[in-house]
Amino acid sequence: MVGVAVLFELISLSITILLLGIILDIIVGDPSPNSPWLSYYKVHPTVLMGNLAKTLKNHLKNPDPKREKLNGVLLGLAVILAFSLPVYVGLWAIYTYLGSVYSWLGIIVYVIIAIILVKFTVCIKLETDWAKAAAQAIQQNNLEEARKYSHFSRRDSSTLNGSQISSAVIESMAENLIDFKLSPIIFYSLLGVTGAIAFRAINTLDGMVGFKDKENINLGWFSANLDHIINYIPSRLTGVLIVVAAALLGYDYKNAWNIAKRDHAKTPSRNHGWPMAAMAGALRVQFEKPGQYILGDAIEELVSQKILHALKIRNTAIVLCILLFLPVIVLVRLFFFPL
Repeated sequence: MVGVAVLFELISLSITILLLGIILDIIVGDPSPNSPWLSYYKVHPTVLMGNLAKTLKNHLKNPDPKREKLNGVLLGLAVILAFSLPVYVGLWAIYTYLGSVYSWLGIIVYVIIAIILVKFTVCIKLETDWAKAAAQAIQQNNLEEARKYSHFSRRDSSTLNGSQISSAVIESMAENLIDFKLSPIIFYSLLGVTGAIAFRAINTLDGMVGFKDKENINLGWFSANLDHIINYIPSRLTGVLIVVAAALLGYDYKNAWNIAKRDHAKTPSRNHGWPMAAMAGALRVQFEKPGQYILGDAIEELVSQKILHALKIRNTAIVLCILLFLPVIVLVRLFFFPL
């Protein structure tokens, strides 16, 4: 009977931490990188991970490609362990020792810290605010303001028109649905808070050094391939969830699935192509990054309102992912309690 009570407590704690971590992000959000003087921005784990990767990168460059590739492995492992190991040890100490000495006080402290850490692995509110601001600016024909919100798509926004800005914003939302929403949820479900933090470190490394240019192709190969491997299943699941969300909301789910199958391989990242192509199909629009890819068919005009439609699909996909992985949390905690 005691075992059942303890098991119920572990499962309840795990679900509570995930849900409250996401709710905390929806309420508080992340600081805008356009305001780097904010102390909150400077101490955000993702920023710290990026700064550490940048510092190590400068010390690990090597004229020998083989040695530089080896250094890339060291770079990746160093950043991942620098954040995930302290999180695991710290949470283990709080839950095990503080919890055993002070009972519920230790558990409360553990839950609060875990919720904050989970919140740091997702990004929902900031992207939502930017998407709405971009849609409003485009609708008011204030393109100079709207261009401020298209930088996530890694393209020169200085000459983009309203339709191109809408495309860039929605593409970023679809891509980030993997990296900043669903994958953290999935890795938390399987490996606890430490798993979510480790994922955030891997994904940040990919964003810092995972490029095929001359500067990063050797140092970043390990980080880029690791990110591709761990996101392989989540990216395809994200595409499927966008299709399901489109069906539930009354969008063109059949077209979403057809375009996802047809166009997912057209993007440089085979992982990100799945949700981007599915989103284009669901909205019945065409996304284009000049010189790189074209996704979907221009059945309907890509107006600013499509950004708000994409937000609805994104939000529904997040809810679907949570519902899908709540049983996974239960099953995993039947065998062990990942911190």
